[in-house]
Amino acid sequence: MKILIFGDVVGRPGRVAVLERVQDLREQHEVDLVLLNAENVAGGFGVTPPIADGLLRAGVDVMTSGNHIFDKQEVIPYIAAQPRLLRPANYPPDTPGKGVWIGEARGGVRVAVVNLIGRVFMGAADDPFRAADAALRSIPEDVRVRVVDMHAEATSEKSAMGWYLDGRVSAVVGTHTHVQTADERVLPGGTAYLTDVGMTGSYDGVIGMDAQDVIARFTSVTMRRAGHSSGDVRICAALVEVDDGTGRARSISRLSLPHES
Repeated sequence: MKILIFGDVVGRPGRVAVLERVQDLREQHEVDLVLLNAENVAGGFGVTPPIADGLLRAGVDVMTSGNHIFDKQEVIPYIAAQPRLLRPANYPPDTPGKGVWIGEARGGVRVAVVNLIGRVFMGAADDPFRAADAALRSIPEDVRVRVVDMHAEATSEKSAMGWYLDGRVSAVVGTHTHVQTADERVLPGGTAYLTDVGMTGSYDGVIGMDAQDVIARFTSVTMRRAGHSSGDVRICAALVEVDDGTGRARSISRLSLPHES
């Protein structure tokens, strides 16, 4: 089976690109499951219920997230009721929502998706490695295809998670830095790995945000919140092919595509 994974989708430019292209990409690459990190889809900070519903209707199967998941308060009751929008599994146990999704891909293959967040240069969270172990224990053994979104700042923490889970999951992909890395590979145990999937959004700015707003945050003590940029829209994603009988990855490749509405 084939799994298409969109990295951090930022603001309206990234959101529109996904809405307009997700079905084409599903057909072109014969994709069975589409994942997307949605923590930046609402103006670059958080996600709202209408936006999440629109992405699910358009053809996204499961959405992961990260440190901005609760920036919009209206998502709290929504994530508690919508299992296809995940928050990091290593957030405190009483956090609304879930960090693991188990369901079926196109064709009926059962799949598990796990969302984790790193601790290096990030906010407070429980140990993602122990949380990964707990998440895997919660997944039935017959669910062979397992994908992990490791939302983290440090490349070393993401790489360590890839090696830690090698042979136990089908893929570990990193998100959060908004810069696609060129280290895709299948590890010895059969786990596909990529340090960061990259950003889907406007590259006419600083990691999806207006360049002047971001510069002001670095050069002034009277900072203003950055709005998203709008030009030079690109789609960054990873395409993973998995043997659905064994759960071992056969290949992983990067996509970096220009987009014009």
